[in-house]
Amino acid sequence: MKFIALLSTLVFFAALNFTSSAQQPTLMKWDQLEGIMNSKSDTTIVINFWATWCAPCVKELPHFEQIGKENKNNKIKIILVSLDFKSQFEIRLKKFVSEKNLSSAVYLLDEPDYNTWIDKVSPSWNGSIPATLVINSKKGIREFYEKEFTYSELAAIVNPLIQK
Repeated sequence: MKFIALLSTLVFFAALNFTSSAQQPTLMKWDQLEGIMNSKSDTTIVINFWATWCAPCVKELPHFEQIGKENKNNKIKIILVSLDFKSQFEIRLKKFVSEKNLSSAVYLLDEPDYNTWIDKVSPSWNGSIPATLVINSKKGIREFYEKEFTYSELAAIVNPLIQK
């Protein structure tokens, strides 16, 4: 009986440990995101704009996760910016992040008036997602992509920018 109690306790804590590896999404205002985009760092910043309801967005998320994990010891920051509605934050986004066990930083951009900030991300952005902004201030790189990435496409863009 003690063995069963010990085993169930270990399983419980193992389950907690597994689920806690996923990032907890947080709300973000535009000025916070703009501060990240304009930082003068030697870290390559990859900002992916997506939503849980966007099938191509969800399909490419594992590629961003893989790039981040493969380069965890390099100067790269993967930021996943959800454009879901704020009303879906608790019931949809948090559950999605946990179920997908996302380890990248996940934010919900709490700025419903897209017209006030989309052009600041890129004047060429028409507002469709998925969309990705890649920044390396040290190298003078700021590239915007309004498309769904394959892993090899994403790696070909990001890997040359990573400071080793």
